[in-house]
Amino acid sequence: MTYEIEIGRAKRGRRAYSLDDVAVVPSRRTRDPLDVSVSWQIDAYQFEMPVIAAPMDSVMSPATAIAMGRLGGLGVLNLEGLWTRYDDPQSVLDEIAGLSTENFSPAATRRLQEIYEAPIRADLITSRLAEIREAGVTVAGSLTPQRTQQFYRTVLAAGVDIFVIRGTTVSAEHVSKNEEPLDLKKFIYELDVPVIVGGAAGYTPALHLMRTGAAGVLVGFGGGATTTTRRALGIHSPLASAIADVAGARRDYMDESGGRYVHVIADGGMGVSGDIVKAIAMGADAVMLGSALARADEAPGRGWHWGQEAHHGELPRGDRVDIGTVGPLQEVLWGPSHHTDGTSNLIGALRRAMATTGYSDLKEFQRVEVVLSPYASVD
Repeated sequence: MTYEIEIGRAKRGRRAYSLDDVAVVPSRRTRDPLDVSVSWQIDAYQFEMPVIAAPMDSVMSPATAIAMGRLGGLGVLNLEGLWTRYDDPQSVLDEIAGLSTENFSPAATRRLQEIYEAPIRADLITSRLAEIREAGVTVAGSLTPQRTQQFYRTVLAAGVDIFVIRGTTVSAEHVSKNEEPLDLKKFIYELDVPVIVGGAAGYTPALHLMRTGAAGVLVGFGGGATTTTRRALGIHSPLASAIADVAGARRDYMDESGGRYVHVIADGGMGVSGDIVKAIAMGADAVMLGSALARADEAPGRGWHWGQEAHHGELPRGDRVDIGTVGPLQEVLWGPSHHTDGTSNLIGALRRAMATTGYSDLKEFQRVEVVLSPYASVD
């Protein structure tokens, strides 16, 4: 049951909680961390960890997507990014890393916009996905809803295993007088590959996305390390409540559909291992990480992190953020960690949290007790 709070005489609103507002509570049982499974499966694809690398140019290149796959996760390539606009984007990445170090620099934003004005090339989509496929890992690529119709045939022909449709928000019912909107239900029905779609910020939009036939729904809106959506648009959805709402939609959709399970994937705003723990505790099956993986030595951003919102041609809603590096991708994910702040050995931390609270697998861990705490983000 949810309760609305009176904001003023003419407006009421629901109290929502961020991951910093909640904490996980130990139970009567503990386990050996070695007895805990953190494996995750979506459709026919099995992964050793519930981690998807976000399709952001500062996080994923073909090489890091391959590395992610070999380490047991899933790397999603941004098919509208630098790797599909430039034959050799290394010089462009060098330039981006060398832009002004001032946060919210208008000059840096303008240069990002100019860099991303280069056209997307179908031949580069094909060659980048082929490079990943040749390495023998699961192939995943991402398009925004606006460009899905234009490029999806190229993506499918290149042999993608998992198709991701990702935007700041994605709805099952987009209305436009200027263009024919993407019919998600028809589109997904006609594909032979599983589709992950989002983001969704609440129960109702997530339920409608599940009804389109999506294999997974991304949960989140404007909560990532690089986004300024809340400041620019006044729109925000605290992630703990959003995940729990979408997990409720998953439960109700299972009843409605006769047992079809749609995966809930938390996306954005999870920079440290404790955030991952709490996202799964709130009901997520897996997490999509950006900044947490952009800190790896191999990340294309070289210590800088930015998303697609940062180079929007008319209304940029993000920034290029200096987050530094903490070590190789292997250490970021699996350890050993040499940092005490939750930025490395992300999976080891998840496994230990599950063991400390007595749970043996991810699905069980979704039932863990949580508390609201105004000091949950304080050590």
